Amino acid sequence: MNIESSRVPHERPIRSLRRRTDDDLATCARLLAEVHAHDGYPVNWPENPAAWLAGDPVLGSWVAELDGRPVGHVGLSRCGEGDAAPLLWSARGGAGSGRTPDRTAVVGRLFVAPAARGHGIGALLIARAVEEARRRALHAVLDVVASDTAATALYERLGWELLDTVEQRWGPRQVVSVRCYAAPA
Repeated sequence: MNIESSRVPHERPIRSLRRRTDDDLATCARLLAEVHAHDGYPVNWPENPAAWLAGDPVLGSWVAELDGRPVGHVGLSRCGEGDAAPLLWSARGGAGSGRTPDRTAVVGRLFVAPAARGHGIGALLIARAVEEARRRALHAVLDVVASDTAATALYERLGWELLDTVEQRWGPRQVVSVRCYAAPA
């Protein structure tokens, strides 16, 4: 996909963000396949990528566009079984702090098409998810495979706090090192 093919030289592409609809799922699944081929995300390719994107108890999901074409996606969900970041964030508050895992929202299903990188799309998507979490009086957290250095660099550049790195069992023969983050206060 050539994002800037119709642009006047030196003119910045137009970025926009909108709620994801069911009509976006096929396009988002195709973009996710590009990301998987380029970066290996998600680590385990889902049998049905559109259903994987639509899964989770969603609080919201958004699509980023560049010059009117979908190029990225993010979702926000309640914490689920096995989510380490909400537990780590809660433990940081100490007893009586009111920090409990149910006061978090998990940022996930975040990706930007390789051809659209370098336009601030990832930061735009993250900001939208954090805004929604705050609107709901929740604190945004996330986890990322430790080997995904580009993603961890983005989160750290945006001021996210590294809570810890943990080992998670994702299958009988798969243990993955995961970095857990909390959004800036």
